[in-house]
Amino acid sequence: MSESGTTTSEELFERALGVVPGGVNSPVRAFGSVGGAPRFLASARGAYVTDVEGREYVDLVGSWGPALLGHAHPEVLAAVHEAAARGLGFGAPTLTEVELAEAVRARVPAVERLRLVSTGTEATMTAIRLARGVTGRDRVVKFAGHYHGHSDGLLAAAGSGVATLALPGSAGVPASIAAETIVLPYHDLAAVEAAFAEHGATIAAVIYEAAAANMGVVPPEPGFNAALARIAHAHGALLIQDEVLTGFRVGPAGWWGLEAQREGWSPDLLTFGKVIGGGLPVAALGGRADVMDALAPLGPVYQAGTLSGNPVATAAGLATLRLADDAVYARVDAASATVQAAVSEAFTAVGLAHTVQRASNLFSTVLGTDAGARDYAQVLASESWRYPAFFHSLLRDGVYAPPSAFEAWFLSAAHDDDAVDRVVRALPAAARAAAAATAPAA
Repeated sequence: MSESGTTTSEELFERALGVVPGGVNSPVRAFGSVGGAPRFLASARGAYVTDVEGREYVDLVGSWGPALLGHAHPEVLAAVHEAAARGLGFGAPTLTEVELAEAVRARVPAVERLRLVSTGTEATMTAIRLARGVTGRDRVVKFAGHYHGHSDGLLAAAGSGVATLALPGSAGVPASIAAETIVLPYHDLAAVEAAFAEHGATIAAVIYEAAAANMGVVPPEPGFNAALARIAHAHGALLIQDEVLTGFRVGPAGWWGLEAQREGWSPDLLTFGKVIGGGLPVAALGGRADVMDALAPLGPVYQAGTLSGNPVATAAGLATLRLADDAVYARVDAASATVQAAVSEAFTAVGLAHTVQRASNLFSTVLGTDAGARDYAQVLASESWRYPAFFHSLLRDGVYAPPSAFEAWFLSAAHDDDAVDRVVRALPAAARAAAAATAPAA
């Protein structure tokens, strides 16, 4: 207990370590890459979160994306309360899940059919199974640094050659399953062509983040995603665009609306999460009707979930999408642009080489280079060891940034001038801390 009698985050973390592996239920929460005990949060509202000791922070994590409107938006809470009052779940179809699917299709016409699930991992796992079932092929192409959840086949690490088969990227992943995944360097179309030249007849799909945001933000170079569509379709493979992070956050129709719709092409399948649930566990996969209709009960590809389409969760997602109008996106974009500029100005003022990389209103910073990063190897070669000092300086000044150099920063429509100014004021000291950091011993 603290002197005030309040339980501290440090005490709660010690308690959690006794009953939860690593003290957390998702690894990045453990502050492993920045050090120290994670902050245990007690409440959130608007642009702010409050920890168990009563300290308030401007939140730049946003529940890792869902809080597009800000935390605890009153109209979303009202929708949740109304739905909960009718019952927490029925294991049967409800109106709200149909309305949510219709809302997604209205925003993303490439989604002719939508299947609701509970997590992004479940969505991408099902998309892979569906692609295999439709094509009759087993192998999948993915890119190093792109994260698609923790299902076995997608936790594969790059092999020793450009077009070689992958190795297990985690304990517990059988080598035989990892070998069905081909891991390629991001932005290397020659490697994609080579992989299809060697294995094309066995490749079911290419899966990729619409804009990479799990190795820091590394946006696709112009024409790259369209080229993936061309190559995959030329070999009879499907294209799976993972919009778990970008969907309905970077714009009303996600990255598809910023790029594919404008360029006149579409992936065969898309996966969604985060914003689609408004803070509750909802995710989805959607796409071409002829592909989606291969799912049970119409087709032979089985997928099921007791909590899929949960009425309380879908109420939160539907309310969020209905409220996320053009004015909301304009506010998020403006707040993000201000913080991006302030981050760059702070690092420039202390003479620290850096690049702020952005995908619409998502951004992160590559430290130690003005050239930026276009693939995972370049991200790993950056001076990410400077980030812990930067992070803890912000935290001391009441700003809760992502506790990893390799995560995107999230702002919301609730980040008003006061919240943004508080972040801007905290950045110079944080930049000085980063500049003063020393590299770890080799």
